[in-house]
Amino acid sequence: MVLHQGKAGRPDRTAGTNPLYAGANPALAAGFVMPHDKLREDSLPPDTALQLVRDELMLDGNARLNLATFVTTWMEPQARELMAECVDKNMIDKDEYPQTAELERRCVNILADLWHAPDPADIMGCSTTGSSEACMLAGMALKRRWSKLDRVSSGGPGGGAPGPGEARMSQPGKPNLVMGANVQVCWEKFCEYWEVEPRLVPMDGDRYHLTADEAVARCDENTIGVVAILGSTFDGSYEPVAEIVAALDSLEERTGWDIPVHVDGASGAMIAPFLDPDLEWDFRLPRVASINTSGHKYGLVYPGVGWVIWRDKAALPSELVFNVNYLGGDMPTFALNFSRPGAEVAAQYYTFVRLGREGFRAVQQASRDVAVHLSSGIASLGPFSLLTRGDQLPVFAFTTRPDVGFDVFDVSRRLRERGWLVPAYTFPENRTDLAVLRIVVRNGFTHDLADLLLADLKRVLPELEQLGGRPKDPAKATAFHH
Repeated sequence: MVLHQGKAGRPDRTAGTNPLYAGANPALAAGFVMPHDKLREDSLPPDTALQLVRDELMLDGNARLNLATFVTTWMEPQARELMAECVDKNMIDKDEYPQTAELERRCVNILADLWHAPDPADIMGCSTTGSSEACMLAGMALKRRWSKLDRVSSGGPGGGAPGPGEARMSQPGKPNLVMGANVQVCWEKFCEYWEVEPRLVPMDGDRYHLTADEAVARCDENTIGVVAILGSTFDGSYEPVAEIVAALDSLEERTGWDIPVHVDGASGAMIAPFLDPDLEWDFRLPRVASINTSGHKYGLVYPGVGWVIWRDKAALPSELVFNVNYLGGDMPTFALNFSRPGAEVAAQYYTFVRLGREGFRAVQQASRDVAVHLSSGIASLGPFSLLTRGDQLPVFAFTTRPDVGFDVFDVSRRLRERGWLVPAYTFPENRTDLAVLRIVVRNGFTHDLADLLLADLKRVLPELEQLGGRPKDPAKATAFHH
């Protein structure tokens, strides 16, 4: 969560709000000042408080026009009704709300089936507040598994398998985690919080994510795992999970290092099973130990719900699971959070019941079709170059051609004037020279809306072209990690 600091020095206000908000007593609202730093002594009628807060929230952007976020911004009225009915249920109270717990169990099993778990009866999994918590849990399991290994000193990559005469390592080195520089920031947080060395593979040229060769080159006997991303937030591309696994298989043959893979499928794990069924990225690959996804992204649920599943009980060390006697029931838990509403889990199960495989396929295909249509339309305008097309995740990135007189930050600002929230940001270290715009197509963003965005982009181009030759300011760069 974002950390906030207290602010001082706000001017004293004596003027109030709209007098009509207070109904029978206009003078009450006329003298009311919204609290900023401390509670008022008196109370307000609920309708008055609702209207006052609504007024301030009008300053937020329109969520449906937010093309920066991966998070679901539209659900059916029936889903909203179900969530309202479940918002008062504490997800952790399994004994008091046994059917909500049962829906969570069913969701875990459904995902394990989607991701080809070899033995559905042996999987371990749970819901989380989102992919960030799920990644933290998966990282903890990787580190604990590594700490229990009976490692030997083997002389580094390519040094051959450990021999019988080599000494056992009584003091293992610092654990490390190999991943691309395009990982979501939660992985860097995990490494900082749990004292793991992050071995980030930088971008290079036109390579914007992790590759098998780059991953293996950074592994050693203290590598707790490799993180492969099924759907990079920077450009929507899949990382080559099967190639990474094959390279790690070869590495184990040479060195004896059994390095597991975690697939961060925050977005792609709810796209690939339906649109790319022949792509091998999941538990069909024996080295894949765990997978996470965000139910509130392409799982089509409002925030916040995520999921993490381990291929079998051996992949989740038992000492990390706590059996808690809580409110009359004994339950196993593995979480960073405790109390949270059951509404999102109920909504996830609703989407599974409502859509089925064919419904999910239709929804995700529609998003991919809109993304490809929109990227093609933007490419045809002339001033822009595509990095990706939206044919993996329904997400694509594009930049301005070197010969135009405006940059992506100018474009983002002009589109915002029309209500479109299209992020502009620079890529990480080694490619900070590359600044792009990224568009995330989600369910509810239709062909009609895409055409309206194209029309607005065409409309601002003449104004942008008048900027010709103005120096570009790198200080305007922003970063998005949604």
